[in-house]
Amino acid sequence: MLFGRQKNRVAQLRNQRLLNAIYDTKTSWDHAKETERAVYEANVNSELRDRTKIAEQKYLYLYKIARKYKVHGQLNHGVISR
Repeated sequence: MLFGRQKNRVAQLRNQRLLNAIYDTKTSWDHAKETERAVYEANVNSELRDRTKIAEQKYLYLYKIARKYKVHGQLNHGVISR
């Protein structure tokens, strides 16, 4: 039973790190989108668009991995209201 507990703890640690990476990447992507919108009037250069697209792809990739491992994050209670 000792090794079973170790596997469970390692899986929990992996899941938490994955969730943290997803949250950080989502924040980065949101920031890149806001920056792109703010600079939109001044003809956004391709580098800014590329950075936004890269941030989006990182987020989607991490989200795909989370679905593979069936990792669920915390629900944002501010979004859902009854």
